[in-house]
Amino acid sequence: MTQIPPANYSAGMVSEFHQLSEKVAKLAELAAALKRENAELRVSIASLTAENVEMSRRIEQAYERVSALLERIPASDPNEETA
Repeated sequence: MTQIPPANYSAGMVSEFHQLSEKVAKLAELAAALKRENAELRVSIASLTAENVEMSRRIEQAYERVSALLERIPASDPNEETA
């Protein structure tokens, strides 16, 4: 059985573990950033949904006011000439 000198073996392993540790740290940072972004997007969605409901309500009110005004306009007589 061939033995690997401890200094070479352990230096390579330390280097691989260091690289793996850096990758895991970057992955953890990315996961945290995505979690924050997701939370911000959820807040934004809630705000925009509330704004959409308010705009829909205002559009409905405007439609009702315009409809009421149109009902008050007398119908024109098709036999009358327009000036």
